[in-house]
Amino acid sequence: MLRTVVLQQKEEKEALLAKNYQKRISIEKNSEFLQSSLIKLITGARRAGKSVFALQMLEHQNFAYLNFDDDLLLKYFDENLLLQYLLEIYPDFQYLLLDEIQNLPAWDIWVGKLYRRGINLIITGSNANLLSNEMATVLTGRYLQINIFPFSFLENINYQKNSTGQDTPHEKAAFMQSLNDYLQFGGFPETIGQRSITRNYLSSLFDSVLLKDIAKRYKIRNTVELYNLANYLLTNFCNPLSLNDLAAELDLGSVHTVKKFCRYLSEPYLFFYLPRFNSKLKLMQKSPQKIYTIDNGFVFARSFELSKNSGRLLENMIFVELLRQGFSAGQTLFYYRTRNDKEIDFVCRTQHQVTELIQVSYDVSNEKTLKREISAFAEASKELKCCNLTLITWDTERTLEETDYKISIIPVWKWLQK
Repeated sequence: MLRTVVLQQKEEKEALLAKNYQKRISIEKNSEFLQSSLIKLITGARRAGKSVFALQMLEHQNFAYLNFDDDLLLKYFDENLLLQYLLEIYPDFQYLLLDEIQNLPAWDIWVGKLYRRGINLIITGSNANLLSNEMATVLTGRYLQINIFPFSFLENINYQKNSTGQDTPHEKAAFMQSLNDYLQFGGFPETIGQRSITRNYLSSLFDSVLLKDIAKRYKIRNTVELYNLANYLLTNFCNPLSLNDLAAELDLGSVHTVKKFCRYLSEPYLFFYLPRFNSKLKLMQKSPQKIYTIDNGFVFARSFELSKNSGRLLENMIFVELLRQGFSAGQTLFYYRTRNDKEIDFVCRTQHQVTELIQVSYDVSNEKTLKREISAFAEASKELKCCNLTLITWDTERTLEETDYKISIIPVWKWLQK
């Protein structure tokens, strides 16, 4: 029976390869990972395209394929017999793709054995399962990680076969309409081109992450508290929140419970927490953290806000794009408050040096709004000793030069194409 399952999955693999998927922009950048003998770990949000990404990396290679989202494979699993059938059905395969491997009990031990036998492995699965304690202990130093996000704006444009041209008023209007669509509905592949299903699809996906990746994994009986926290964080995206505030607001009993649930919600890439920059680690850990979500579509699908907040949607979109560019919340990316309590949305750091300060403001046509952003930049630039200042807006472009600093005001559509 096990041999039959492997043969059936080979047919599944060929069918998947025959489909015309949208090429991910990061494919070429990450193709060098194939040359390494280390395990290639592809992680990310549910339904963001991890399996398709793996197939695209391997489409011109001789590779074997096992999908553990298959009850029969799990039921008849026998590691020695399975390896024998793989060698028979995929002669001289160079790579082994293990899809949704977290469904296999004690998967990390088996993967460790395969690695020691010299098999070049590519693994996909949900972040909540793959970055567990077992992964850290059994496979420490033996894997490279590739993070997959929902489509970027440029990938969204390519998928819809829209033009980035803006030479005519008609082209500019169509381009900005696509950008506004992405701002509101996000970039999960299944929803692009079918925006009518977005709310239903992403609401169900949100529930699936809470139930399968969190409640089931951590055996949470009272899921009401988990749901209440998740919905509260989503409603308050881009706002700074402390654990004490959350515990009091939601009546969750203890700060320990809130901290634990927040960690659970971050593991499957549902939420991210951005700390306030401070040269003293202890003070940074005590400060409120800003809340972001993996995709604006979740806000559209589940937030209880009655009005669209374009400013916060734009900020959340910029945050996720910074993650795509390789920044890491709490390591190379922070927010900041000056001594006079003026906020800088993003502080970008390389090693021990602050390299760029980024503000996000949807509309700076109001002189009062622009002065507020300039004032925050002026203070933060001196305090952090950084003169690389960028103000991202919806559609304003200009440069402001003062004696001590220069501010580049750039429209988001141009910044996203840098």
